[in-house]
Amino acid sequence: MLTNRKDRIRARRRTSRVRRALKRSGTMPRISVFRSLKYVYAQVIDDKQHLTLAACSSLELKNLKGDKKTVAHAIGLELAKRAKEKGVGSIVFDRGRFAYRGRIKALADGLREGGLTF
Repeated sequence: MLTNRKDRIRARRRTSRVRRALKRSGTMPRISVFRSLKYVYAQVIDDKQHLTLAACSSLELKNLKGDKKTVAHAIGLELAKRAKEKGVGSIVFDRGRFAYRGRIKALADGLREGGLTF
C-alpha cells in the first residue's frame, strides 16, 4: 500500500491515464493486472456487461516453483486457457499503474503464448 499521499495521487493519475486510453477501444474485454510484493493477480473484465469473465492469481497456483517472473508467466498461461474456455480471443491489456516490464511483461508474454491477441 502506498503510504505517502503524493505517491497515492501519482498512482491514481497513472491508472486513470492508462484506462482512459483503453476506453477508446471499448469493444473488447480487458485484462486488469495487479501485483503486490508477493503475488500477481489478473482478471478478464467485460466492461459492457460489468462482469469478470475469468480470473487467476498466484495464490491459486501454489505448486509453482521459480522466481516471480516465472510465476507471472505461468499465471498468464493459465488465464489465457481460462479465457479461451469462455470464448475470449482478443483483449486489451490494462497494466494499471505498473510499468510494462518485469512481472507485468512476463504475464503479458504468457497471455500471448496462451493464444490471446492484444
